[in-house]
Amino acid sequence: MERRKFIKKTTLTSLAALIGTEIVFGSNMLKNYKPLALQETDPFKLFSLDSEMVVLNDKPWNIEAKAHLLDDKITPSSKMFIRNNGLIPTEIDEQNWTLTIDGESVKNKTTFTLNDLKTKFKEYTYQLTLECGGNGRSEFDPPAKGNQWTVGAVSCATWTGVRLKDVLEAVGIKNDAVYIGYHAADTHLSGDPSKEPISRGAPMSKALEDETLIAYKMNGKKIPVAHGFPLRLVAGGWPASVSGKWINRISIRNIEHDGTKMTGTAYRVPKFPVAPGEKVKDEDMKIIESMPVKSLITYPKSGAIIKKGDSLAIRGHAWAGDLEVAKMEYSIDFGATWHQASIEKPVNRLAWQHFSAKINFPKVGYYEVWARATDSNNIAQPMLLPGWNPKGYLNNACHRIAIKVK
Repeated sequence: MERRKFIKKTTLTSLAALIGTEIVFGSNMLKNYKPLALQETDPFKLFSLDSEMVVLNDKPWNIEAKAHLLDDKITPSSKMFIRNNGLIPTEIDEQNWTLTIDGESVKNKTTFTLNDLKTKFKEYTYQLTLECGGNGRSEFDPPAKGNQWTVGAVSCATWTGVRLKDVLEAVGIKNDAVYIGYHAADTHLSGDPSKEPISRGAPMSKALEDETLIAYKMNGKKIPVAHGFPLRLVAGGWPASVSGKWINRISIRNIEHDGTKMTGTAYRVPKFPVAPGEKVKDEDMKIIESMPVKSLITYPKSGAIIKKGDSLAIRGHAWAGDLEVAKMEYSIDFGATWHQASIEKPVNRLAWQHFSAKINFPKVGYYEVWARATDSNNIAQPMLLPGWNPKGYLNNACHRIAIKVK
């Protein structure tokens, strides 16, 4: 019995966090034993997903929602898209997790524990829209490489943590600071520890916004492991790849951050319009920043059937990157005419907004309901696919659902 090596308390805590509940009798497990729950390869069980979620890739995990699953005003984790670039870390020790702030443009390199962040800084909660830059990629022709997202790689959960600006103010940033870059604990698909799966960032102007958080809670609870437990950077309104998961270091840069997936064509679009299929030089590409205006009909489900004479109530969400949605419209005649829908103000900046309308149809037959949002700069969604780009980013074409009147 003395030769048996029992699991350490810190490791047990880590495993319990990954599973999402206490491991009863966990102290009896042998060292290096991996609970069956963590050997699970079914993503619906592993991540407690709704049964209608769609798995696009398993190495790494990339999973999206269907439009009607996103009807909640606050997205629950069971219906939240998962976009990973590497392997989810399995060795997470929450009690000893640290975040280091370093880089060429930091005055005082500093390492914070989770407890430091929670006790030394004021806590904030915001509802923030996160959308994959490639959401809608499946519609591009010729096809673009990458996960063939349809419309479900978007979410708007509540995030709780400390403002990045407060942490940066505490450590001090030099006058030449222009960018931040995050580093994290996920593993490269090759297993090579010297390679980072992803290390992106944002200009200082975005880093210093009130709503840019170093978050440790999602929807009032610990962040699920698939979404970055125990610590995640959250920068709403920009591509979700800016919101790094499992972060353990943030570098303050005096140059545009040059980490993995910050160079070449990654999360970049052409500076000028190009013909479909045309090759674009790296120097002619620009980094995606604020996401474009977009909307999603979440009720009813496409294919709904209603009786002649009945009206149809629709609802959904709209968002516009760093901006607000100023106007929401719908069409039932393929965009020939548009009608006003009601649109609510966001609960806070960078949260999506909820729209609704009641529609009457003139006769029996097949219809499509199209939704179109217009942002506060008076830019509206295109009715169909916007300009083609090599990586299939930023498709903000009008969402549409099919309706039959019988």
